[in-house]
Amino acid sequence: MSRPTARPGTPPPGVVPMGALDWGLLVLLSMIWGGSFFFGKIAIAEIPPLTMVLSRVAIGATVVWLIARLRGISMPLSLPLVGAMAVMALLNNVIPFSLIAWSQQHIPSGLSAILNAATPLFTVLVAQAFTRDEKLTAGRLVGVLLGFGGVAVMMGPALLGRLGGHELPAQIAAIGATMSYGLSAVYGRRFRGLPPLGVAATQLTMSSLLLLPAVLMLDAPWRLPLPSPHVIGALIGLGVLSTGIAYIIFFRILGRNGATNISLVTFLVPVSAVLLGALVLGEALEPRELIGFALIALGLAAIDGRPARAAAALVVGRQGA
Repeated sequence: MSRPTARPGTPPPGVVPMGALDWGLLVLLSMIWGGSFFFGKIAIAEIPPLTMVLSRVAIGATVVWLIARLRGISMPLSLPLVGAMAVMALLNNVIPFSLIAWSQQHIPSGLSAILNAATPLFTVLVAQAFTRDEKLTAGRLVGVLLGFGGVAVMMGPALLGRLGGHELPAQIAAIGATMSYGLSAVYGRRFRGLPPLGVAATQLTMSSLLLLPAVLMLDAPWRLPLPSPHVIGALIGLGVLSTGIAYIIFFRILGRNGATNISLVTFLVPVSAVLLGALVLGEALEPRELIGFALIALGLAAIDGRPARAAAALVVGRQGA
């Protein structure tokens, strides 16, 4: 049985810089989560938001527990850990998933992606207030602003022009989800040292248990018509890929590389969506999308810090020569 090396509430060790494998996993996570907006838009057409979210986390929990069982990984639970997991489930699943599902009834997926890209901004602010090893630096602030600007440029004026107006409540809901994600990224640091599979499975199980009473009372799912096959397929995609597999990767990166780095995935989600459209569907890349890519790349480089340090070392080396 896997034993934890940290208890909820104990200060985590220092953040490990992003390596090649970490960046690869972050890109993979962005591609998986990019599909969640697509799957969600299909499912919400026939299924109430809370029922859709419950289906998503329940399927995800089942998948992760099966993988954990096959790998012989278990989760040593205690009352404090269960309580901490319940808080994480609220911040990382129940609140943001429900807000996004409701907002998707009123705003396009592209606008949801833009608003979701503000997650790193909220994350660095929360990390500044509540952590010791992820303090705000000039590089991080510049990087976050460049990344967010890159997403906005890439999406274009058509979607940005929809900010405000009659869709404002749905936009506020999407921003509320973003703020919840920022809090969860910092709160989830306390699970560092626990097996990512066990953390993901327990969090998704707690989310399912928290959502079940509300779904039974508000949606009465047994009275709903049977979803069409393509909606069932979308739910399976949401549960298996965008939730189960995604959160295994999420907790691996969060535990190793910290809250700020895992939040960068929201910059890469729209990039992955656009590139997949170009590579798979043959869609043409527009100049604004290329400019957006460049801004996001600069932002990620600024947050990572190593390119700037390498350039500074090169300058010092030349001066000393």
